Formats: sequence, C-alpha cells, structure tokens
Amino acid sequence: MNVQLFIPCFVDQLFPETAFNMVKVLEKLGCNVSYNANQTCCGQPAFNAGYWDESRAVATKFLKDFHTFDYIVAPSGSCTGFVRNYYGKLFDNSAAHNDVKLLRKQLYEFTEFLTEVLHVSDLGATLNGVATYHDSCAALRECHIKQGPRNLLSKVKGLELTEMNDCETCCGFGGTFAVKYEPISIGMGEQKVHNAIATGADYLISTDLSCLMHLDGYIKKHDLNIKTMHIADVLASGW
Repeated sequence: MNVQLFIPCFVDQLFPETAFNMVKVLEKLGCNVSYNANQTCCGQPAFNAGYWDESRAVATKFLKDFHTFDYIVAPSGSCTGFVRNYYGKLFDNSAAHNDVKLLRKQLYEFTEFLTEVLHVSDLGATLNGVATYHDSCAALRECHIKQGPRNLLSKVKGLELTEMNDCETCCGFGGTFAVKYEPISIGMGEQKVHNAIATGADYLISTDLSCLMHLDGYIKKHDLNIKTMHIADVLASGW
C-alpha cells in the first residue's frame, strides 16, 4: 500500500521525531511510505485569521503537491480536519472542485488510517505507566475520531489507560486564540492539565501536537510530574 506523508508545519519544525515514528509504524505494517519535500502549509493559519485569499493561494499549492491516488496520512487531526472540511469552501464553484474531492477522499489522520483503513489495533508497542487521553477539538469534532486512538492505546503493553474529567473539553490552544486571548487560553490549559494529573497518569496523550505543545508549556513552567506524548511516539515505543 502506497502512503504519502503530509507533515504539518509545526511538526516539521518542532517535533520531527513524531513524523519519523509515524513512518516507523507505517513501514512496520508494510506500507510503502513517500514524502514530497516540496510540501508546505495547508493554509489553515491564514484561513482562521480571515485571510482567505492568502489561504487559497497556499491551498492551491497543496492540491498540486498532493495530487495523487495514494493514501495521504498526517499526524494531526487539526490539519486533516481543515483540509477535509474547509477546502470545499475555499474552492467552491472552481475548477479545483474535483481535485478537492479526490484529496478529501484520500487524506487520513494517522490513527484513523490505522484503525479504519489498515484495521489494526496491536502494534506490539510497550510503554509502562498510566496514561490519559485528550480528545483534540479537531480530531473529535472535525474528523469524528473518538474510539480509535483509545483502542490503539489499550493494546500497548504495560500501559494502563484511564479517562480524565472533561476529556472532550478544549485545551485552550486554538492556534492564534492562545495569542489573542492568552489569559483564557492559559486557564483552559491549566484545567486540562490538572484533570489529567488527577487521574494519576504519567502520560498525557493526544493525536495533536498543537494541543500537546500548549499543555506541555504549562506543565514545564509549573514543574509538574506528567509527560505529554503524541500517539505515534507511543505506538513506536518498545520495539
């Protein structure tokens, strides 16, 4: 099975090890993985800030970079959800309609691809400790990802999964929301972190590094005893 990687900007710049771990998992499952080094942003930041023309220009390049019948897999519910749900608005009544339709059909978030396309749950991973899972807004509400990541984590040897209160509540990041409304963003992050700690978890896990980056900032600032991990890093552990 041929898979093309879509690596979001912040993953490429700040968390490349997660992208490599995603490749590790996909190749273990027999996928032929390729990466188009010409890829850039999907256009979400500009779109969310109201700059739709600028977003459309970036998205047009994205459509060309990913004009393929291969599966496209990304370690981000946020970017996947944006392309899947908002490219139709950007390219409404345009010549790119069919390209958008194809892209939306082929694009999957990482855990979604594992559970719904490859139909796997046990990757042979090992991670000792207690973990709690954070539902990112985009993964849950835009990609409708809920049980899949939990099923994958339940098969990790040595890992005990426990649910925290308000697991579906926003962590407070929201991209530029964290900049424009910093006190609210920090308060939401604080609530999320303390809900996670209350479970006794060693690890706070999610599909989205944007959420985890925000939460990890609060954790490190207050020297709290919990570690954030992307689910790709968890699934690549111990083998």
